[in-house]
Amino acid sequence: MHLDPLAIITAFGLIFLAELPDKTMFASLAMGTRMRPLYVWFGTSSAFIVHVAIAVGAGSLIGLLPDWTVKLVSASLFAFGAFILLRGSGGDDDDDAEVKTVTGFWPVYSTAFMAVFISEWGDLTQITTANLAASNGTWSTAIGSAAALMSVSALALLAGKFIAKRVPLKTVQRIGGICMLGLALWTAVEIFTG
Repeated sequence: MHLDPLAIITAFGLIFLAELPDKTMFASLAMGTRMRPLYVWFGTSSAFIVHVAIAVGAGSLIGLLPDWTVKLVSASLFAFGAFILLRGSGGDDDDDAEVKTVTGFWPVYSTAFMAVFISEWGDLTQITTANLAASNGTWSTAIGSAAALMSVSALALLAGKFIAKRVPLKTVQRIGGICMLGLALWTAVEIFTG
C-alpha cells in the first residue's frame, strides 16, 4: 500500500469543496437539530465510507484502461464536475424528507446512514472520488475523500448555522468549480504532453 500525501490533500480539498454546497450538508444540519449530533455523525460517516469504497473500486477498474484513456475520462469527469458546480446549485436547495425526532443510538444512526446512503448515489463527490482513484491511487484517494466527507458532516453538525450566515455557498461552489476546471485542463494537457 503506497500513500501519496499530495493525492490525499488533493482528494480532501476537491471533495471538501464539492460537498460543502451539497444537500447532504443541509441534511446533516437538519438531522443534528432534531437528533443527537454525535450519533448523526457516526451514521453519516459510515454511509460516506461505504460510498468511498464503491467509488474507489470503480476508479480502480477505470485505472486498468490505457493511460491516455484514463486521462481522457478524468478530464471529462473533472469538466463535468466543474460544469455542475459553476452552473449553480439547481435542485440542491430542496431539503431531504422531513426528519422526525428520533432518540437512541441505533435509530439515529440508521436514520442518518440511510439518508446519506440513498442521497449520495451518483453524486458529484462519488464520481469525483472514482475519477481521482483512477489517476491518483486507491488508498490515498480513499483516505482523502473519506476524511473530507466526514469533515463536512462534522462541520455541518457543529458550525452549519455559522457558515451559512458568514460564507455564501455560491462562493464555495465557484471555488470548487474553478479548481475542477483547472484539473480538467491540466489532465487534458497531460494527454498530449505525456
